[in-house]
Amino acid sequence: MLRVRHRPERLDAGSPAPAATSRDPFFDNAKYLAIVLVAVGHTWTPLRDDSRAASALYMFVYTFHMPAFILVAGYFSRSFTGRPDQLRRLIAGIGVPYLVFEVAYILFSRLSTDAGDPFSPFSILDPYYVTWFLLALFVWRLTSPLWRIVRWPLPLALATAAVASVSPHLGADLNIQRVLQFLPFFVLGMLLRREHFELVRRPEVRVLSVPVLLAAVAVAYWAVPRMNHAWFYRSDSAQELAAPWYVGVVMSLALFGCGLLLTACFLAWVPARHTWFTSLGAGTIYGYLLHGFVAKASRWWDWYAADWIHTPGGQVLVTLLGAAIVTVLCTAPVRRAFRFVVEPSMNWAFKPPGPPGPPGPAAGDGAGRRDASRG
Repeated sequence: MLRVRHRPERLDAGSPAPAATSRDPFFDNAKYLAIVLVAVGHTWTPLRDDSRAASALYMFVYTFHMPAFILVAGYFSRSFTGRPDQLRRLIAGIGVPYLVFEVAYILFSRLSTDAGDPFSPFSILDPYYVTWFLLALFVWRLTSPLWRIVRWPLPLALATAAVASVSPHLGADLNIQRVLQFLPFFVLGMLLRREHFELVRRPEVRVLSVPVLLAAVAVAYWAVPRMNHAWFYRSDSAQELAAPWYVGVVMSLALFGCGLLLTACFLAWVPARHTWFTSLGAGTIYGYLLHGFVAKASRWWDWYAADWIHTPGGQVLVTLLGAAIVTVLCTAPVRRAFRFVVEPSMNWAFKPPGPPGPPGPAAGDGAGRRDASRG
């Protein structure tokens, strides 16, 4: 998932704008590599039934690729307080693209082929395919001030996710199961500081991450015939997955722990220097939203019908093709072409900023000192 840029006027709508030179290549690199995993995971979806290896890699990647995105999104939401300028950026940078792409995906579904769904309804509250992340981010961002004032934000978010996992009556509106079950990663991201990301990149952590990642792949291979991959989507309660309610609590906590561990291992190997793909990190939202059309078309237009695709060589080629497509969709020419819908200018829709408010308390005022101490 992907609106997690450092430039708050775009992907990180709602944060104070840093200087143009303040982009951190580490986060751009992390976002690009994560969006590649998202796209590759989607290319593996039609291959799971006839390849245990593809199914294992799919399960492995789905354990942490969205948690990594959401954690970074939370990190860049730390300063959201709901100021008018932040709300404007939130609406223009997340809300409007959600509405545009929700309609676009429904139209694409109706018009593609008979394999699509000609009766897909237009619904603001029921996000279609990849648009769920924009709606979830919109909701999470609005709740940011709450997580900054409660005493135990992460335990509260974990409890909320656990309750959601055993609540089948929540329904499908707002894709609320995903919003609540992925919430702990967003809240944890809000609690992190730059030094925490430096910590996971220490040499000893990198060395330890290798056996952890290999063990995770092995466990995923073992789990393929024993576990329902739908657990990783966080879209359903335990009861809806034909499991006892208490399994939902266990799985909610277990998936959070596994997702966090593998996210740390993933971040340990993200370069902190400028690389050939660093600039692509600024366009991950484009890759995320646009690659979904290619992924859906590949199913509806029977691109996977060819026998060679289901051979080991074909699976490798499809994987590389998915990574290449999403890379192209993150490039500057694509961003320029689609900026009007992905990052629209919405100044015409908002009132101009009002006059500054009255001055604050005098310097000697006790309340003024307390406010100042809070930054």
